[in-house]
Amino acid sequence: MKKRLLRCGVLSVLLGMSLMALGHGAPEAFQVGEASVEELPGGKEADGIIGDFVLRNDKVEAVISCDAPLRRANMSTFYGDDGITPGCVYDLTLLGEDNDQLVVFAPLSQKGTVSHVRIVEDGSGGEAVIETVVSGALGNGISKRHEYRLQDGWEGLVIVSEVSNEGEEAKEVVLRDAWTRMDRAALDRGIHWGDANDPADKCGYAFGRIGNEGEEKREDTKVVLEPGESIRVARYLAVGRSPAEAYGKVAVKRGEAVPVRVVMRTGDGEGVVTGRVVIELGEEAELPGYPDESGVVTTALFPGEYPARFEDVGRRGEGKSLQVVAGEEIEETVEMGASRGIMFDVRDGEGRGIPCKVQFIGIEGTESPYLGPPVRAHGCRDQYHSERGDFRVALPAGKYRVVVTHGPEFNHHAEEVSLGEGDEVEMKVVLDRVVDTKGWVSADFHNHSTPSGDNVCGTDDRVINLAAEQIEFAPTTEHNRLYCWAPHIEKLGLSDEMYTVPGVELTGRGAHFNMFPLEPEPGLQDAGAPVWQRDPRLNAVVLRGFQGEQEDRWIQINHPDMVENFVDRNGDGKTDGGFQALPELIDGVEVQNYRDSNILVPAPFKIGKARGGLGLGVDYFREFIWLQLLNQGHRIWGVAVSDAHAVHGNGVGGWRVYLPSSTDEPGELDWRELVRHARAGKMVLSSGPYLEVATAGGAGAGETVDLAGKEKEVALDVRVQCSDWLDIDRVQVLVNGRQLESLNFTRATHPDWFGDGVVKFERQIAVPLEEDSHLIVVAYGEGHDLSTGFGSSGQSALHPCAYNNPIFVDVDGNGFEANGDTLGFDLPVKRLSVEKARAALEANGLTELMMKEQ
Repeated sequence: MKKRLLRCGVLSVLLGMSLMALGHGAPEAFQVGEASVEELPGGKEADGIIGDFVLRNDKVEAVISCDAPLRRANMSTFYGDDGITPGCVYDLTLLGEDNDQLVVFAPLSQKGTVSHVRIVEDGSGGEAVIETVVSGALGNGISKRHEYRLQDGWEGLVIVSEVSNEGEEAKEVVLRDAWTRMDRAALDRGIHWGDANDPADKCGYAFGRIGNEGEEKREDTKVVLEPGESIRVARYLAVGRSPAEAYGKVAVKRGEAVPVRVVMRTGDGEGVVTGRVVIELGEEAELPGYPDESGVVTTALFPGEYPARFEDVGRRGEGKSLQVVAGEEIEETVEMGASRGIMFDVRDGEGRGIPCKVQFIGIEGTESPYLGPPVRAHGCRDQYHSERGDFRVALPAGKYRVVVTHGPEFNHHAEEVSLGEGDEVEMKVVLDRVVDTKGWVSADFHNHSTPSGDNVCGTDDRVINLAAEQIEFAPTTEHNRLYCWAPHIEKLGLSDEMYTVPGVELTGRGAHFNMFPLEPEPGLQDAGAPVWQRDPRLNAVVLRGFQGEQEDRWIQINHPDMVENFVDRNGDGKTDGGFQALPELIDGVEVQNYRDSNILVPAPFKIGKARGGLGLGVDYFREFIWLQLLNQGHRIWGVAVSDAHAVHGNGVGGWRVYLPSSTDEPGELDWRELVRHARAGKMVLSSGPYLEVATAGGAGAGETVDLAGKEKEVALDVRVQCSDWLDIDRVQVLVNGRQLESLNFTRATHPDWFGDGVVKFERQIAVPLEEDSHLIVVAYGEGHDLSTGFGSSGQSALHPCAYNNPIFVDVDGNGFEANGDTLGFDLPVKRLSVEKARAALEANGLTELMMKEQ
């Protein structure tokens, strides 16, 4: 194992004396310092930093964000320049469980600058209180004061807000609270509840207005305050092991609610811990409850009758009505049916258990199962991603086609399985690595998990997704936050499968940048990440020197606006070269980002539906513009990424790059070596096929060949391999971006050149040249897609495609000179009208790229 040249993970923190004595008898409030960072609660959405405030009692612990510059929970807590949220609830979890699932709770939708956040009562008097104040001067005449209160025995926070009109005119005040991100949330009887985005995390939140002395239990969302008038509202924000439990805690606080206890058991009396009870609160509101380790779900409901469903994937469900009577505690026991499912043992050809992905496709009248939300690995829609190859998946009764894969270098396994009541099927699977990539490793430079803020995919889930799709090098690139996946990789036992370095995606309303490596600084806002700036050149300069100069750093522009960045910077419809000097400040651009490739589309745009769906608009093809820019002399390396934000759907595995490496063992990769190869353009982009391209003299992607004194012809050795679930039927050589028919080879025109085994194409192709040229070989499956490997996930629609970064050929020995060819179209600009785009497409005989007005 090579010695790591970069520290990856958290910085060591000297711990001070614990601020919570064991068995304390009072709540407490304290501010976090450098010596007490470890006192912050943890969890999937934990966001506490140095300077924040902690409220804690014998039941729960919470974090109130401090008044620090740019204080925000993560990138998308609230968008916009005023999207900072000091003085709000960032974290709330049961004491000691480190299971925070809350991004932010903002009383009265609080955001923007505050006057102060401070401790009012430290808890020694029986109540801990932290206040957030926005003065009338800051609030345009409206002052706000939010108190976060906690006493022992409370299972949540009492939050009291006082709003006063200090101005001279009547003003409308919004009383609506806000929280993010709860993908499943509802409102019933004045109680809002939200579920953890992955039910397996077994956490839920609820809040509702309560009436205390001097405070109004009112449900208004808006109120008009006259000059000098004030209003006080209070609400109780509770956390539980499910939305039902949290809802019950708020219901009890509001009064008249009846405790309800539901026990889910098997026929032999064991608790069912994987299921749920769904309580129908109304026509549209369904409240989920998750059982504890004994199979018990607790809540509290107001008197009435509640239809309920008792469910567990793989078991026969039950339906009952819960009769809730005032003054009577309710207990209901439900016996669930036997579990059915498949026990997997997935290994490679050497007998080693490996990560993998399994699809469950319903056949012969059986519906495909719903195993869970698309953001998790262990059950995402009708798929399951495993980190180790031995696992069990519970399934409803029925007949399924089961497909097992481990990325495009391995073959796949498919078989039909029937499951009856209580059936348990064992499936032993061997996946052989059939594609030989010796000397090259697969990499994906751009993916996300929940620390990014614009998605709720668990970080462990992202790592499992990467491993299941056989990505070997995956830099950590969360939005606007320095982070490192290495601890997650180690915890999951995947250190021999993949390697990461910490980095960032710097994001704003313009060009986004991925950069690695960088070192996270725990305890700081965004773990010390820089702040995005509008001019992309400034971002590139800052990132290049951030945390000190390093020669081996990678900087790329993500999903680029090729026109703005490199052709028409100010969007006035005239070419101005884009942001001057930007190409020299970056290492690459994403010419492939999740979606299907347009590398063989012979135009820079098409006419399609306008954004918003009204009328027609011009859609640009970044691949064609990249080819145009190469002809202008810009050596901008192309990169292919997944940019995954989920596991199913927008997941990992479609696009990747292949890089040379001195080792084929992921656990021994040298990130510096990989970055050097990437910066030299030695990358092949692929959605599945493995393409090898080199000149007869051995020059490959990113390199230059000198033909001085030699025949003006280059011999390209081209080899394409595919596993048994992929295929190609076309190989096209691009010469300076042009598709010469003499260099276009298909199964139809050259059937003897294509194979049906692992090696789909292996030929030496003679390429005659008349001028300095850059050469790109495209292997493409025009009649194929990725559906076998991805099933119901979005990548299925992609065509198998692979192409190299250009090989440059200096014909005359005077140094490579770009020919300036714009490939039959002007360099595209902003504000291009549909009429001008149509005229350009018609002039090139490309009417198929023109959608007609509906």
